[in-house]
Amino acid sequence: SSASRMNNAIQDLSDLAQACGDGFPMPPTANNGAVFEEPWQAHAFAMTLQLHEKGVFTWPEWATALPREIAAGQTRGEASDGSLYYTHWLNALEQMVIERQLGTPEQIHDLEHAWADAAERTPHGQAIVLDIRQRGAA
Repeated sequence: SSASRMNNAIQDLSDLAQACGDGFPMPPTANNGAVFEEPWQAHAFAMTLQLHEKGVFTWPEWATALPREIAAGQTRGEASDGSLYYTHWLNALEQMVIERQLGTPEQIHDLEHAWADAAERTPHGQAIVLDIRQRGAA
């Protein structure tokens, strides 16, 4: 199908922006080719591709969700220089998960802490492993 071909073609942010249509917001760093400044930003991007692939949302839905979150951030008085682009990205993704009842804010919050704890325990340069069995054992 053309939909799956289109999804397979999405390798980077500019591909995704094309799939979402005109007016899709891009981070200010996109111009110099540095799309991700931190590893978590690339993970957020990859999670978005995976959730789309699983049919959680369409690209037009994402194209509405991200600008809505960026606008909400600006309404809250947050910096509008693009430095919070991926924070807004993650917030929009969380909102989609909650709206579609795939997770609760509490579950997302718990998972964020589990990741932070796992990252702290992991020596630099090694892959972070999240052991689900350890969750809730603290």
